[in-house]
Amino acid sequence: MALKRIHKELTELQRDPPPGCTAAPNGTDYFQWSGSIEGPPDTPYSGGVFKVVIVFPADYPFKAPLIYFTTRIFHPNISQSGTICLDTLTYNWSASLSIGKVLMSIQQLMADPNPSDPLDGTSARMFRNNRVKYNKTARQWTREYAYPPPGYVFTTTQTTTSAANNEDSTGSGGSTSSW
Repeated sequence: MALKRIHKELTELQRDPPPGCTAAPNGTDYFQWSGSIEGPPDTPYSGGVFKVVIVFPADYPFKAPLIYFTTRIFHPNISQSGTICLDTLTYNWSASLSIGKVLMSIQQLMADPNPSDPLDGTSARMFRNNRVKYNKTARQWTREYAYPPPGYVFTTTQTTTSAANNEDSTGSGGSTSSW
């Protein structure tokens, strides 16, 4: 059953790929995929292409796939080893989800971090306490580790980070107080 579902999702991804996301099997092993997620526009990740590995369990779609980043990324909900803290990959998994939807959820998490449930404490504290420094560090890591290959054509509209994205909710650019 898993292989049939995986084939169906591959066909769907090839026919109608989600904007900014790709995924396909590694050779003939349909349970091991490689993928990429473009950095969302108007975020510190804009202009980057982030590689992911997708491993389907034998009982997919009843059990969530293992997905992790192989590209380094500075983000509160992504560990230094690439593990992703996203509820739909754990306790909120549903067999109705597809890889395309999950990749778009990860891309949305990149645009909207949740520092209240971090895997990386350093980036979470920086996100909460000094948004300007957080955005600068995330942009630097994006340029250093997620630079796209020559000739890469983005499928999402890439722009520079907006001033609003560099500010906290008070518009002050982030505080320097600790929690």
